[in-house]
Amino acid sequence: MDWLLVLKALILGIVEGLTEFLPVSSTGHLILVGDLLNFNDEKGKVFTILIQLGAILAVCWEYRARIGSVIRQIGSSKDANRFVLNLFIAFLPAAILGLLFIKTIKHYLFHPIPVALALIIGGFLILWAERRKHVIDVDRVDDMDWKHALKIGLMQCLALIPGTSRSGATIIGGLFFGLSRKAATEFSFFLAIPIMFAATFYDVYKHRDILQFNDMGVFLVGFVASFISALIAVRGLLRFVSHHDFTVFAWYRIGFGAIVLATAYSGMVEWSAP
Repeated sequence: MDWLLVLKALILGIVEGLTEFLPVSSTGHLILVGDLLNFNDEKGKVFTILIQLGAILAVCWEYRARIGSVIRQIGSSKDANRFVLNLFIAFLPAAILGLLFIKTIKHYLFHPIPVALALIIGGFLILWAERRKHVIDVDRVDDMDWKHALKIGLMQCLALIPGTSRSGATIIGGLFFGLSRKAATEFSFFLAIPIMFAATFYDVYKHRDILQFNDMGVFLVGFVASFISALIAVRGLLRFVSHHDFTVFAWYRIGFGAIVLATAYSGMVEWSAP
């Protein structure tokens, strides 16, 4: 086994798990770190998609009681039916746009400089969102209606741009549309389940010829690292939002993006180009 490749898989798995549910863009971080590790070829790109399963299974595990309860009550509970319908409505916009434009987006935007710009712009949007008056109409996820779900689903479309952040778009969108921080964060977690499962299986199926049995050990390392670090990040974020806003993530995004641009402009780092 190539132990250098295993180390890269471990690093990327930890990066994926820690950033997937924070409003800092896991895809953006994986593109940047993958570029630094020289693990950004076609197989590397499939790897970064596949290890998302570890992160999403961490959310499924954390909310296993809630998910199991909803599944058991589908058809017999108004709350369960509304919850599933809301997820479906929020899932559709990004799923449709992703199928239509993902090839173009990957070709032009899945590179360090566009990611850095998106990180910075997203950071300023978070600062703006946190400085405006926040009126709470929805305190719990169960209080959402289909209109809230559709608006958040449309916001999630922005996350097709790497560096924007799926969780950032849905959480900040939720704040704009009257959700409490906890409700917006939890709905972002739940919404990640269908969108990430769909994206992962679609990408793996599309690139199935690239994958080989010998790669399974490396993928497993990244998968486990992603699962464990995502579990830590999800629990930490829920504790964090109960006492803080998202300003610290905004400044992190702006600072990180600025460093990437500065190193690219100065020539300190030879980031890959489209």
